[in-house]
Amino acid sequence: MYYRKYNAKPVFVDGIRFDSKKEGSRYKKLKELKESGEVISFELQKPYPLNDYAKTKREQIKYCCDFFIKWKDGTETIEDTKGFKTQVYKIKKKLFETKYRIKIVES
Repeated sequence: MYYRKYNAKPVFVDGIRFDSKKEGSRYKKLKELKESGEVISFELQKPYPLNDYAKTKREQIKYCCDFFIKWKDGTETIEDTKGFKTQVYKIKKKLFETKYRIKIVES
């Protein structure tokens, strides 16, 4: 049996597994926005290293955003769908925003 923290239930959309219904719904909306031309492209689970000094993979700390979006006006956004913000997420968010000077959009 697969156990999820915080009662989020995984869903499959287009054969892709999402950790929650909320994340799956956002994926569907981004597909619609891409078809309409509002969004140029988007990536799922794009990783960003948070510590450049790691010597091994095991030492690496990274943040993976739920969605990296390129909009038709040329802007780019990093999105994370959160039902519950864990302490680890809050720390990684702060590290990411400090290092990359990009604000994470939460939905």
